[in-house]
Amino acid sequence: MAELDPAEKIKELAATLASVTAVVDVDAMRTEIAELREQSADPELWADQENAQKVTRRLSGLESTVNKLGSIGQRLDDLGVLYELAAAEEDADTRVEADTELEQLRKEIGELEVRTLLNGPHDEHEALVTINSQAGGVDAADWAQMLQRMYLRWAERHGYSTEIFETSYAEEAGIKSTSFAVRAPFAYGTLRGEHGTHRLVRISPFDNQNRRQTSFAGVDVVPVVEQSDHIDIDESELRVDVYRSSGPGGQGVNTTDSAVRITHMPTGIVVSCQNERSQLQNKATAMSMLQAKLLARKREEEQAALDEIRGESTSSWGTQMRNYVLHPYQSVKDVRTGAETGNTSGVLDGDIDDFIDAEIRWMRSRERNDGQG
Repeated sequence: MAELDPAEKIKELAATLASVTAVVDVDAMRTEIAELREQSADPELWADQENAQKVTRRLSGLESTVNKLGSIGQRLDDLGVLYELAAAEEDADTRVEADTELEQLRKEIGELEVRTLLNGPHDEHEALVTINSQAGGVDAADWAQMLQRMYLRWAERHGYSTEIFETSYAEEAGIKSTSFAVRAPFAYGTLRGEHGTHRLVRISPFDNQNRRQTSFAGVDVVPVVEQSDHIDIDESELRVDVYRSSGPGGQGVNTTDSAVRITHMPTGIVVSCQNERSQLQNKATAMSMLQAKLLARKREEEQAALDEIRGESTSSWGTQMRNYVLHPYQSVKDVRTGAETGNTSGVLDGDIDDFIDAEIRWMRSRERNDGQG
């Protein structure tokens, strides 16, 4: 089959972009942007800092999406002109420039197309990510910290703000656990496929005999809850501990017992927050984190009940989902989707969009199949 000429490729991309624009309903976005701008201009909005930040984040996210769609449309138009110029002047360098831009636009429109699949009931929420070191000793603690950096770098690449609530440092190196929020619309829908066990194989930098070590870390992703998602929590079922925040090596970063750890006794769920100076602020944030985790647990139980009624025996997504091999060869491979790359350094530096896109498509395919069952 003959390869399409550039004009046909541009036409196909333009059709896909038009489909994406229709699905995300840009007109409705523009209407909401106008409403949010009016709200943000009201000085009284800032009397409630939390709501004000929510409004401004939503506004920023919508503006970013609308501007990106407009920018890509303009770039497609310009690309046609660039190809015509390259052909008219028989300029090889301009043709290479045009081909590079065509491939970049194909990738960006593909990412936007995946975004249209994020239509789950909580997909549009921000994400609360928790990472815990698992089997593997000091290597696992180091691996958990590497994963934390990977996700924070991914967020930075996309211009998403993040907020680290708590980090528990291991004695020798790395971290025992960390919890942080990704403050962007649809962060939960985008990242929820990352939930599960991540496995690292490498030569241990902590082994003086240079032996290969396999270590594991667990990633948990839940949506940041809205007021409408409120779940009742009985205060008598909580154990609240306060302690002094600390950094690597036990270095004090706070001189008061302001950090808060809350244990929900019936479920054993533990949340911590140490990023604020005020104990009250830390407790409020920890309670919000607990709300998110209890809501996620409730949804999992409801889904398990439905699966049992249907007689399904499929395991949850919270199992081993990606392998990162740094020795004896370089490879990162997703167990479920089959997505794979040899660019391990890029992945660990936050270049994980191809894996995320494959996860979203895989999850939507799985959910459609379940719905037809």
